[in-house]
Amino acid sequence: MIDSHAHIDFPEFDDDRAELFKAMRAMGINTALIPGVSPSHWENQLHIAAQYSCPYALGIHPWFFSDNYSAELSELDKAVNQRSQEPKFVAIGECGLDKLRGGDWEIQLKVLEHQLALAKSLNLPVILHVVKAHSELIALLKAVKLARGGVIHGFYGSLEVAQEYVKLGYKLGIGGLILNKDAKKLKACVTNISLNSLIIETDSPAMGPKHLAEKRNTPLILPSIIEEIAKLQKKSSVLVSERMFENVTQLFDL
Repeated sequence: MIDSHAHIDFPEFDDDRAELFKAMRAMGINTALIPGVSPSHWENQLHIAAQYSCPYALGIHPWFFSDNYSAELSELDKAVNQRSQEPKFVAIGECGLDKLRGGDWEIQLKVLEHQLALAKSLNLPVILHVVKAHSELIALLKAVKLARGGVIHGFYGSLEVAQEYVKLGYKLGIGGLILNKDAKKLKACVTNISLNSLIIETDSPAMGPKHLAEKRNTPLILPSIIEEIAKLQKKSSVLVSERMFENVTQLFDL
C-alpha cells in the first residue's frame, strides 16, 4: 500500500514520526507521498522526504499563498527546476481552488494557472485541492489539457462530477471520509466508478473519519479505506489493494 497524500512533515508528527513509519511498514504501507503547500514548509518537507525516502510534490496550496504570491511562484519555479531530475520529485501540488477557506479568488486562479502550466511544461501530474469550485476547475483542466493528468485529492463530489474528471484523465483520491456512515453521496460514487480511476490517501493529519478516537489522522487507516471500497464494489480487499497500488505507482511513476 502507498498513501498517495499525507502531510507527514507537519508538526503533528514531530514526536513520533519514526515510530509511525515503523508501524506503517509493519502494516504493509510502503511509503507516503508528501505534497507541498508553501515555500515556508518546503525545507522541512524535503528534509523529511529525504530522511524517510518518500516521494514528494512541490506546490502552493490555496490556503497558504500570501500577498506576495508572485515571489512565491518564482520560488516554486526555482525549487522545481533544481529538483526536476530527482526521482522522488513526482508531481506539482498540492494546489487548487477553495471557495470556503482560500484567499482572494482572482489570485487563487492566477496561482493555480501558473502551477498547471508548470506541470504541463515538466510533463508531471498535478495534485488538486478543490472545494465548492468543481465547475471552475473542470473548465480550467479542459483548457490546459495536462498529458499526465493527476488526482482530485480528497474527492467528495457527486458521481456526475466524478465522471467529468475521469473523462479528462484524472484519478479520484479517496480518503477517510469514505468511512463515515453519513458519506452517502461519496459511497454511491465509489460504488459506481471504475477501480482504475481511484487512488487511496489519508490527508494526514487532517480528514480523519469521525469514529477515530485520536484527532490526528495517520496513514494507518489505509487498510480500512481499502476494505470499504471492496465492500462497496463487491470485490475482494486483495484485488482492491493491488489495483490501488498499481494506480498510484503508474500515476506518479513510482
